[in-house]
Amino acid sequence: MTLTEYLVITCGGTGGHFYPGLSIARTQQARGRKVLLLLSGKNSVEQKKIAGKFNIPCLTLPNMPSPSLKHPGSCLRFFKGLLSGCSQAKRILKSEKPSAVLGMGSFASLPVIWAAKSLRLPIFLHDGNARIGKANRFLSRYAKVLATAFPAVNSDKVRCRYIVSGMPVRPELKQHNLSKADAVTALNGKFKSSLNDEFFTILLFGGSQGARKLNNVFGKAVRALAEQHKNIQLIQLTGAGEFDAVARLHGEPDFPLLLLPGLSEMHWAFQAADLVICRSGGSTVAELNAFGKYAVVVPYPYAAELHQDDNADYLVTLNAAEKVNNCDLDDVMALELLERLYNNRKAIAESGRKSIRPEAWLGAENMLDIIDKTLEEEK
Repeated sequence: MTLTEYLVITCGGTGGHFYPGLSIARTQQARGRKVLLLLSGKNSVEQKKIAGKFNIPCLTLPNMPSPSLKHPGSCLRFFKGLLSGCSQAKRILKSEKPSAVLGMGSFASLPVIWAAKSLRLPIFLHDGNARIGKANRFLSRYAKVLATAFPAVNSDKVRCRYIVSGMPVRPELKQHNLSKADAVTALNGKFKSSLNDEFFTILLFGGSQGARKLNNVFGKAVRALAEQHKNIQLIQLTGAGEFDAVARLHGEPDFPLLLLPGLSEMHWAFQAADLVICRSGGSTVAELNAFGKYAVVVPYPYAAELHQDDNADYLVTLNAAEKVNNCDLDDVMALELLERLYNNRKAIAESGRKSIRPEAWLGAENMLDIIDKTLEEEK
């Protein structure tokens, strides 16, 4: 098989595009092959620092905000960044001569993909949601293969070969396969908490910035549930900006509570959890699926084209989640829902375990194999 000895990956914008690209880059490097990340977007400087922690070579391109007809200035900045980015990307690709170029979605990938097309380099795409985004739908006309994390609801819009590859989850999440008891012990050891591995454990989080409504409504609901049942505990990751407010909400809790702004060892939290409450971004849904955890998913109501609803629906089809609309969520509903799931805790645990798909842990490996196989077939 022809090996993709040198892969350029273009990603940027939100973490939902960057982290899967970083996971593929780390896997490519672990295979003893060369990789380069080309980053664009307002977070590219910070993302370059993150990539550097894993010794992943990285270059940044000019910022190119998504265009909006409501804000004509954004269109001007978009085209200015696009032209500058294309020129810079073309110079880099000419110099580096990669085997292939992989785009991870969003319009941040556009300059590199267009530069690759002009140089007749093989182009591949990956989309981390169940609804393929506008940028990838447009760019698919230039690609050999578009792969997705989950079966896509709009795969008919793809202009190239389409494959479900799985999500490239962070390698460290699968490094340690811990039992619930061992995960609880690890959390207690690091954070001096008093979690009990025999208690029903709820993991609540809303992303790196938090989700105020989830924090408040489900935070109160778990407290109320713990008053009724004495074997309830909560791991709540509030997001960086919400920690103080949530700490005031809980006050002096009379049930085991581990309250953190965020957690780098997310595998401990997933392995300790019996139920997860969260949004339904692509990476989160993939990690739920990989760990086989039943979840209450509340799609972010302002996600582009409501793609988080499609991600949530994917878990629902696997019988691995309950989908709750953000606008329907209130204190009464949240408590009734948690009470029902607690009373069916054995059944939801089994549903979560049965939901795991073969590609859940292999997204990065599968993506690289797809590129290798395609290049081999076209040799």
